[in-house]
Amino acid sequence: MMTASGYANPDCLVETDWLADHLDDPDLRVLDCTVFLHPQPGGDMRAESGRAVYEKGHIPGAVFADLISDLSDPQSRLRFTLPSAERFAAAMSRYGVGEGTRAVLYSTSTPIWAARLWWMLRAFGFDDAAVLNGGWRKWTAEGRPVSTEPAAYPPGRFIPRPRPGLFVAKEDVQAALGDPQVCVVNALSPEQHAGTGGVHYGRPGRIPGSVNLPARSLLDPETDAYLPAEALRTAFERVGALDGRRVITYCGGGIAASGDALALTLLGKTDVAVYDASLQEWAKDPALPMEVG
Repeated sequence: MMTASGYANPDCLVETDWLADHLDDPDLRVLDCTVFLHPQPGGDMRAESGRAVYEKGHIPGAVFADLISDLSDPQSRLRFTLPSAERFAAAMSRYGVGEGTRAVLYSTSTPIWAARLWWMLRAFGFDDAAVLNGGWRKWTAEGRPVSTEPAAYPPGRFIPRPRPGLFVAKEDVQAALGDPQVCVVNALSPEQHAGTGGVHYGRPGRIPGSVNLPARSLLDPETDAYLPAEALRTAFERVGALDGRRVITYCGGGIAASGDALALTLLGKTDVAVYDASLQEWAKDPALPMEVG
């Protein structure tokens, strides 16, 4: 796929002009990954499927990928938990994604939802996927075509090939707390990191010793496209995430953390993991330490 230049792994992204030229490719699958989060009293969030917004307008041919139901573990008490390989493969096959296809992912809310599905695909061994750089915001700002027609692809044959280590559990994060070879990165806002404002997940603050690099700060505020390689590199170097150590990213529920993980992959960082349950698990467990200030 034609992608942005300057990155070590540019194929993680695809540009709007490339997608516009290739919408009719028989092996292409475009997936709308939209979810909306609504702050609630007490500091929590309510998740809303983006399906209704998808039905009002989407990139022509795109199908809706439901991260709330199809692509989360229905047995988990937490939101957005990674589903089993079997459940994930069944959903992707229904969406038309599998052997011999390539997927382009976007969201109408924020690109981190597309990054989440991209990271899940990567974790299950599927590399023929890219996030639309700038997503829906850039696509529509450029006056590109929009459709309200229902869409579907022929069923795919998705074969999961799980890669251990791309998602980690709280035990892995606990082990990392005193390990100088691991950099733990919080992808939430500076206010959430400090525990001074914004949504929190049971207790305000952060995992002790973690550094802060908000996923939102990695995007151009005008276009939602990822910042150029040098700007991303400077941001991650500033927090010590490019100095050879393993990186674990986290946020509230593993979504913004996937945005940071994608950006690190763009820069060529390979030893990266997302703490899947993130603060929705950590902050609610009084046995686990939190830091504020």
